[in-house]
Amino acid sequence: MTDIPQRNAHLLQTRWPLLFDRLQLENPESVPAQLVEGLGSTLSISGVQLTSRHDRSAEAQLQAATLPADAQHVHVYGTGLGDLQMQLLQRPALQRLTVHILNSAVFALVVQILDQSDWLKDPRVELVMAGDHAEICLPFFALPAELVLADDYNARIRDRLISEVHLAFNNREFTAQDPEIAQRLEQAVPLLQRDPDVAQLFGSQPGRDCFVIATGPSLEQHFAGLKRVREQAVRPFFICVDTAYRPLLAHGIVPDLVVSIDQRISERHLPAAGSEQVGLVYLPLLARTLLESWRGPRHVGYCASPVYAQLREQLPKASLYVGGSVIHPAVDLAVKMGAGRVTLFGADFAFPGDKTHAGWNDGDLGPQLQAAKHWVLDGHGQRVRTQLNFRSYLVELERFIAGHPQVPFFNTSRAGAMIAGTRFDPEWCQ
Repeated sequence: MTDIPQRNAHLLQTRWPLLFDRLQLENPESVPAQLVEGLGSTLSISGVQLTSRHDRSAEAQLQAATLPADAQHVHVYGTGLGDLQMQLLQRPALQRLTVHILNSAVFALVVQILDQSDWLKDPRVELVMAGDHAEICLPFFALPAELVLADDYNARIRDRLISEVHLAFNNREFTAQDPEIAQRLEQAVPLLQRDPDVAQLFGSQPGRDCFVIATGPSLEQHFAGLKRVREQAVRPFFICVDTAYRPLLAHGIVPDLVVSIDQRISERHLPAAGSEQVGLVYLPLLARTLLESWRGPRHVGYCASPVYAQLREQLPKASLYVGGSVIHPAVDLAVKMGAGRVTLFGADFAFPGDKTHAGWNDGDLGPQLQAAKHWVLDGHGQRVRTQLNFRSYLVELERFIAGHPQVPFFNTSRAGAMIAGTRFDPEWCQ
């Protein structure tokens, strides 16, 4: 018999009694773990190795090297087998190490079978549940295995970590040096010279309810209701994203404004016919032919991307917030127009009902359903399929909402992702 479980448990109960009580609720035997051997050994959970099976120490050294050597406070997301914690605790400059649990059951298993007392007893260590915090902390290292294995309670922080890790990669696509991008920007100059600044719309709808309509599958539940509201004499202001425009028209719903930012949007998504009374708010990467064919009023703006740095100096315009998806500037526009409340339609960030988008076939607007290898929690607390970039878009919308507490936000479906900071609108939620 070994006293490892008792030693670990004593430290946990002594130092973090409330956290210890929560870990006691976990069943380590339910974790599908296997011992995997190579030059060394590690644990594999559902086919995911917690660490290298050849040289755990060398791996931890590489991980530690990504963090500033002089950092006094460092955050580690995931507990692993304690190797990274031990590497970081050797640093003379380190005064505090916060370890964030991403999977309670996995950690409960590890402390049952492996001695973790060396780092658990270090007075510089603080042990917390990742999901107890609304945001991530910097500087951090997130253990790759536990980004995959994160449990439901800690999933929201997992999504923020992945969004942060992938930020530089996601931004790589759009640079002003790209020939296609440079050509689009050059072609946009004549339009930028004559189209009104989006700032002219700011403050134009003070206190008015605003519907922001995206293209998630749950939008299909609301076509009839949106048409009924649209026909009322006194009604909310309708803003839709570009890919929702055609499905809305097909159901007799004419929005007040369409927002578009993506250079891949074409006349297929934004047909000019019938657009006379519809405003278009755009960023300069849209095709000039599409813009010139639009019959309604146009307003142009920028976002914070360095792609627009030179244009911003030459032809100043206001900016809208873009966090990777067109829903972000649509919501930002609603707030800047003075919306008294914002109600979201089709903001699913997931594929409920095994469908990718409302009004479009599988794969029309991006990856097919079969490519959805990730998940988020829906409004019922159940896992629903999604893709990685959708989780990042969700994170950025939640951050935007948190930054605008003066505006109430409502969601109209429990089928899509749970959006922190929103309430479910009882009038629309089934």
